[in-house]
Parts: sequence; C-alpha cells; structure tokens
Amino acid sequence: MIGAIMSANLRSYPCLGLSAETKRSLRTRKKNVVGMKLTNLNSYSCLNSSFLDDEWYARIVCLSFRKQQQQKIRKFIVNELGGQYEEVFNDVKLELRNWFTAKAVRTVLYQLYEMNPPQYMWLHNFIAENDPADGKLFLRTLAKESQDIAERVMITRLHLYGKWIKQCDHAEIYKEISDENLELMRERLLETIVWPTDDKITE
Repeated sequence: MIGAIMSANLRSYPCLGLSAETKRSLRTRKKNVVGMKLTNLNSYSCLNSSFLDDEWYARIVCLSFRKQQQQKIRKFIVNELGGQYEEVFNDVKLELRNWFTAKAVRTVLYQLYEMNPPQYMWLHNFIAENDPADGKLFLRTLAKESQDIAERVMITRLHLYGKWIKQCDHAEIYKEISDENLELMRERLLETIVWPTDDKITE
C-alpha cells in the first residue's frame, strides 16, 4: 500500500488520503479478504491510509456484514414463551383435564374414607406413589391395579366437569382477571410513588 498523502487541507487530521489503488483493485481485495461476494460492498468508501492494513479492513467488513444479518434475523423473532394468538389453547385444556382428574381423586378418596376404609387406605397409598397431576397416566396405572376405583374416578371427574360448566360464568371470570390486573398495577404504582416527608412540608 502506498503511504498516505498529506495535503494542506488536512492540517491536524491523521494521515488520511486517497491511495493509488483503483476501484477495481479495491473490489478485488474486498472479495479476497472477506472470502465471499457481498452485494453491498460498493457502498464502502474508496478512502485508504497507511494506518489501515488488510486484517483491519477484513474485520470492519465482516463486522458490518454480521450486523446486517443480525438486523434481518431480529425481524423474525417471536416470543415463543408467551405463545401466539393463533393457538387453540391445547395446553389450557390439558391443565383442565388434569385438574379435574386430581379433584375427582380427592372426591373419591373422601367418599371411600366414609364408606370403605380398607379401599381408602389402598387408594391413599397408591396416590402417595403415583402423582395424579398427570391425569391420563395416573388413570392408566390405576386401571391396571383397580379397575373399579379407576372407573369411579373417571365418572366422578366427568360429573364434576359437567357441574362446573353449568356454574361457570365466563364474563365473571374475565371481570375477575381484569380487576386483579388493575389491583396489581395499582399496588405497584403506590410502591413507586415517593411521598413527601414531614421535614419537606415544614420547610
């Protein structure tokens, strides 16, 4: 590389000027240094100086290319943790089934406690070894051990769900969620407010 040209107009600026390389040779160097053909390399300036070596130039071009790629990727990032609005809420339905299974197990357990203590003890020990949180797996395992109790739990959870459907008021649930959101936001707002002290009032 030919040394930088000092001109009278540059005064106290670093030794920066036009090198003797042509645009054609500069483009050839860009392809050789980066190792790939970039469509937007022509937008770079043709200024060079004696302070700029090939390694520095390659690093600048690669960083610029990487930044452009990251900007393109950011446009397609979605929040997978919160889900998307097009979902059909299968996870919520699964949680409901599991919850009604657990509630049916507790109901049957209370009934057996009053009517059949030996079966109550057996089911109590079975629950201690098998978690009813996964309703389908729990019922499958229970049916292998005791078909009668498993059928009783399945009928009970269906009855409980039908009872809940009749009593469920979706508008009321929506209002409760909305009111709870407002309450939490109000509490947070009150925590962030700085109230004036008595000293400031007296001043």
